[in-house]
Amino acid sequence: MNNTLTTIILAAGKGTRMQSAKPKVLQTLADKPLLAHVLDTCHSVNVDKTIVVYGFGGEQVKNAMADYQLTWVEQTEQLGTGHAVKVTLNELPVEGKSLILYGDVPLVSAETLTRLKQANVSGMSMLTLTVDNPFGLGRIKRDEQGNILAIVEQKDADEQEQAIREINSGIYCVDNALLHKYLPNLSNDNAQQEYYLTDIVKMAVADGIVISAIEPEHEFEIEGVNNRQQLASLERQWQTKLVEDLQVKGVQFADPTRVDIRGEVTVGQDVFVDVNVVFKGKVTLGNKVTIEAGCIIKDSQIGDDVHIKPYCVFDEAEVGNEATIGPFAHLRPKTVLANNTKLGNFVEIKKSTIGEGSKVNHLSYVGDAQIGANVNFGAGAITCNYDGVNKHQTTVADHAFIGTNACLVAPVTIGSAATVGAGSVITKNVEENALAIGRGRQVQKSNYKRPEKKK
Repeated sequence: MNNTLTTIILAAGKGTRMQSAKPKVLQTLADKPLLAHVLDTCHSVNVDKTIVVYGFGGEQVKNAMADYQLTWVEQTEQLGTGHAVKVTLNELPVEGKSLILYGDVPLVSAETLTRLKQANVSGMSMLTLTVDNPFGLGRIKRDEQGNILAIVEQKDADEQEQAIREINSGIYCVDNALLHKYLPNLSNDNAQQEYYLTDIVKMAVADGIVISAIEPEHEFEIEGVNNRQQLASLERQWQTKLVEDLQVKGVQFADPTRVDIRGEVTVGQDVFVDVNVVFKGKVTLGNKVTIEAGCIIKDSQIGDDVHIKPYCVFDEAEVGNEATIGPFAHLRPKTVLANNTKLGNFVEIKKSTIGEGSKVNHLSYVGDAQIGANVNFGAGAITCNYDGVNKHQTTVADHAFIGTNACLVAPVTIGSAATVGAGSVITKNVEENALAIGRGRQVQKSNYKRPEKKK
């Protein structure tokens, strides 16, 4: 028995109602293209081959999905879902099974797809849902024993069929042999004059195949996106689910409706997240982390007992235990903060390591630097790491004291326990335990008369 699994993803639509130059499947939900959501889910269920049917903006779609291993098939005419699947037949294996998915239905879960595959015991299974308002959707028609007979589209349904509340999601798991048998025989003799994929259900019933149906855990798993309003609604449903998952793990949110998760967040115990916080990419939070309002944290690892004050921005940063950061601090890529470090107001760190117990408290920039342990970096002090062409390294050894408004012109090394006087411009290395002052001598002129405007 051939157990290989293929995925056919229909992604040819233009998405006219989006009013966008981008194809619909490249619109983003949780900061990721709709199609990428589907592809990532397929990857998690160990699909052997993925076929993507493309049309409008095909080159854009291909370029955006370049990191995935995909087989591309073009649908040059939009003649319905049945036609879209039919154009894949030259690439579709004759044996095995196929999941039929949609690039604009992004949130079907891996668990649901696994159940759908397992439900296909006689050749075909499908995802359905019982809803309060089925208007506009294909109805699942069953016999008295509950067996599926057909799917009836809204425009083709009579009054009795329109009263049916079980609807078709359009998501199937079908034996490839049946697809090769049925798709060439589809007809467009219907109100829409399209080739309905749903007609393969009627063909399977005629062949005596018992079609299994399962329902997803969440209704949003089968929701498609056709306009900005639907995209915004689906975004909120997805964010609610992601926040609830973190609440189950013990995270306390000041307001669960005012946080966005645009990636994966791993958490320890007793984490507190204030309002308007945004997580992007892969973020790890240790135990007893406090994140105050308005912070943006992307691709970062945060240790235990860290306090992040309001309106900080993290990007590819690594923070040790018991650090205090902000408010208004900016940690740029390749920033590493050791344990017990402290960053204060309007401090920017880039591609630098701040050693254990060190402080950069006010209005400072540290770039391309190695700062040792227990260093005090004074208010307004900066590393001058860029000469207009190249970046250079600054090294500050343990226990050094960098005075207010000092400029460390790289490449330069400040020795252990050295002191740099306030307002100094340091262009040469400073020895350990030394005091370095690099500023002009103060001059005073008594009874100075200021210039006056000419009358």
